[in-house]
Amino acid sequence: MNPTVNTAAHRSLAFGTKLKVTNRKNGRSVVVRVNDRGPFIRGRVLDLSRAAAQNIGMVSSGTAKVCYEVIG
Repeated sequence: MNPTVNTAAHRSLAFGTKLKVTNRKNGRSVVVRVNDRGPFIRGRVLDLSRAAAQNIGMVSSGTAKVCYEVIG
């Protein structure tokens, strides 16, 4: 996973799937492309690249409650 590109890891979505990910705390959104498998920590659904995490304001916290929708 390239930390400078808006990408994400998901356990089962097809590679190349585009997702709109929204931080539930602040309402900020980013569009990411699934290009990796994971996360492998119980209770987590997505791993975001650092760039994507910065765009939705969750780098300092490390984790956040998010909503996501498949857009392509």
